[in-house]
Amino acid sequence: MRFTRNSKMLSVAAIAVLSLSACGGGSTESSTGGGTTDAVIVVDGSEPQNPLIPTSTNEVGGGAILDLIFAGLVSYDADGKPENEMAESIETEDAQNYTITLKEGKTFTNGDPVTASSFVDAWNYGAAAKNAQLSSYFFESIEGYDEASAEGSTVETMSGLTVVDDRTFTVKLAQPESDWPLRLGYSAFFPLPAAALQDPAAFGENPIGNGPYKFASEGAWQHNQQIELVPNDEYEGTQAAQNAGVTFKIYQNDTTAYQDLISDNLDVLKTIPTSDIKNFKNDLGERSIESPYAGNQTIAIPYYLPNWDGEAGKLRRQAISMAINREEITSVIFNNGRTPAKDFTAPVLDGYSEDLPGSENLEYNPEKAKQLWEDAEEISPYDESQPLTIGYNADKGDHKTWVEAVVNNIKNDLGIEVAGKPYATFKEARTEATEETLTGSLRAGWQADYPSLYNFLGPIYATGAGSNDARYSNAEFDQELTDGLAASTVEEGNEAMNKAQEQLLEDLPAIPLWYQVAQGGWSNNVDNVEFGWNGVPLYYAITGK
Repeated sequence: MRFTRNSKMLSVAAIAVLSLSACGGGSTESSTGGGTTDAVIVVDGSEPQNPLIPTSTNEVGGGAILDLIFAGLVSYDADGKPENEMAESIETEDAQNYTITLKEGKTFTNGDPVTASSFVDAWNYGAAAKNAQLSSYFFESIEGYDEASAEGSTVETMSGLTVVDDRTFTVKLAQPESDWPLRLGYSAFFPLPAAALQDPAAFGENPIGNGPYKFASEGAWQHNQQIELVPNDEYEGTQAAQNAGVTFKIYQNDTTAYQDLISDNLDVLKTIPTSDIKNFKNDLGERSIESPYAGNQTIAIPYYLPNWDGEAGKLRRQAISMAINREEITSVIFNNGRTPAKDFTAPVLDGYSEDLPGSENLEYNPEKAKQLWEDAEEISPYDESQPLTIGYNADKGDHKTWVEAVVNNIKNDLGIEVAGKPYATFKEARTEATEETLTGSLRAGWQADYPSLYNFLGPIYATGAGSNDARYSNAEFDQELTDGLAASTVEEGNEAMNKAQEQLLEDLPAIPLWYQVAQGGWSNNVDNVEFGWNGVPLYYAITGK
């Protein structure tokens, strides 16, 4: 979650022929890549919110681990292009009915074979209502999802999935969808061994995967301290480990991590603290990176909060948005290391437009903001006993500085009470969002799962989506997403997605702030550090010196 990021979605024509056919340093062995492969790479991490089950992990702390210990049907290269992993082929003639054939001889780290059932059973588990998986929404395209996911449903399988034999299964979607195969490298679509479904809680603490890495031992997840991974010697794929392991050191704040980095006690830091942005290039020199990626920052305002629903709530959301001086904050606080948002997606994605109707609601306009607030007051007076707070996690990302700037903008321009609300950990903040117990707004960011406009819209704002922190529901928006997915070409699909964004830009379930830029660095102990299209370091490729 860096470099070339002009990611393209697959066209239907392409789909029709788709055959996707200890701080590292003290090493002596050389690899052909110009570094040493016997170094353990120590990187910054955050405590996962939930047990490490692919279908119920929708935050970056757990996602980073899952992406290394599992392999899906496809993976993504540094530019976001899909490549075969477990799939030998993914074939369709109509973008609705797919036949997926697996490569031979693939196994989980416990020796169990990776079969068609490993995927079908995992996907059904993820979709079934009784399992309450956070990423259930990712299966909504598959025929039978509606029945399996309905509240109180006892149906445990989707009718659109059929196992043909050990290496083959078929998928029938509810409608043709132009970019469905592109999603299959996301963690929700990873396979699971039988042990995962027999005891999910135990599995989540000590997961068994099929990817380039595995847990170093049982109990390798030392909660709130570190997670130790070592190479999976049985893995044969596009992302084979070039080092002796990756240890995710869990920090309580990025400032401590940064100090460890510059003293060579940490090998890779993916996010530079806000307080060090002005100096990190001088501190690190060629061991630093600054490049746009597919990510953004927003403030989600739940509709279940007093003051923020109905027509008055919409006007207040627009007023809040127009009271935020994005240009000034990105310039002064981030040293121009962020770009003010013009929409809900990211400029590096194919189909992005900065001139959508409604984008004027994201422009700084304090006079209009105040008028909108007054208009809302005429409809329904603001309940001052429920003042606005902006929640943020204090352990990662160094959000306090920019949150205080946003708070001051709103106070000064609207004359209302507003305050920042720090959460001790990202996990704590995400838990309140998931359980619908937020008492104010929450800073939210999105790191793309796959390179598509839809990925920034459906999983976050569609009715019932697992990452819908605002609990937004708009039938017109949902239908426009459905129309976009059913488009016969990616270009038509992008047009429909942007049409859907017009509704978001009016309703503002979340307030887009700015597009993210990968600002990271690495120690003197490592080589071959590269950041991918979604801003995540390619951990498997890093070597020691």
